[in-house]
Amino acid sequence: MSQGRIASYEPYARSLLRIVAGLAFAQHGAQKILGLLGGMGGKGAKAVAFSQMWFAGVVELVGGVLILLGLFTLPAAFIASGEMAVAYFQVHWPQNFWPIVNRGELAVVYCFLFLYFFTAGPGPWSLDQLIRKKPSS
Repeated sequence: MSQGRIASYEPYARSLLRIVAGLAFAQHGAQKILGLLGGMGGKGAKAVAFSQMWFAGVVELVGGVLILLGLFTLPAAFIASGEMAVAYFQVHWPQNFWPIVNRGELAVVYCFLFLYFFTAGPGPWSLDQLIRKKPSS
């Protein structure tokens, strides 16, 4: 298979990556806000309403769903990327320089993944794309 032919699948691969990342990110928010999927710490615990952890959960749940759907993808991805940068530097960085040691590798990956979606767009399988193609009356 030629590189050109493989490259033609990139927009669809980007859409799939966005869908999977949005679903995974939303699950983190569901744990924090709703206590689902084991909740925080695996004990069904929820974040205290209006705490920093709760607001992070809101960004993760709402942002994750928006990213999953490909709706308002650019602002949602930008905000989610920023949240992950804050999470990394506030929680993980003080423990150790290396992400693998400070357990911040997921925050780093999400941060740059969402930054990628902010710059590259949602891909063809998105509500943003569907809305953009809607004919004017």
